[in-house]
Amino acid sequence: MNFTDFISGKMKIILASQSLRRRQLLEEIGLKFELKVKDVDESYPVELQCEDVVRYIAEKKSAAFSNDELPEGHILITADTIVWLDGGSLLKPTDERDAINMLGKLSGRKHRVATGVCLRSTTKKKVFHVLTDVYFKPLSLEEREYYVKKYKPYDKSGSYGIQEWVGLVGIEKIEGSYTNVMGLPMKELYEELMEF
Repeated sequence: MNFTDFISGKMKIILASQSLRRRQLLEEIGLKFELKVKDVDESYPVELQCEDVVRYIAEKKSAAFSNDELPEGHILITADTIVWLDGGSLLKPTDERDAINMLGKLSGRKHRVATGVCLRSTTKKKVFHVLTDVYFKPLSLEEREYYVKKYKPYDKSGSYGIQEWVGLVGIEKIEGSYTNVMGLPMKELYEELMEF
């Protein structure tokens, strides 16, 4: 694949994601794509660890599409992002209290964000993952309550969006890809698409 194919729309992309942030990130780099979404059970074997979890679920999302649903000359992109802390995944919060408590677990600590991506055509498949370490400053209860009540991060793993208020004022540093924390590691995705 070359750059001209990439920006001209000659390379046909199908994005299988409900994430608005992923759509926006693809649009930001000029990628034309078609959106197809399926409900997929995101459970995984309990023995899997961090990067294995996201690779497993990204492949599971890809497998929900049969080859008949993947036209010749198209590339399907599926992805999964988790927030990993203390040997487990922090899921999307169930309610306001859960979100506030989850941010309390992240407060003053380092956690890891992992994204697994699966690229698939009718002839080949590539799965990769990217890891980013995120360091939060201590967050007061008032700060956590303000953020959750104003931004309602109920669709976000770990109860936060790095591009929102709590990310702007609460993150001391990150080690790795910023866009990975948003839900799609764009530099790595671009490079993998160029080589696909």
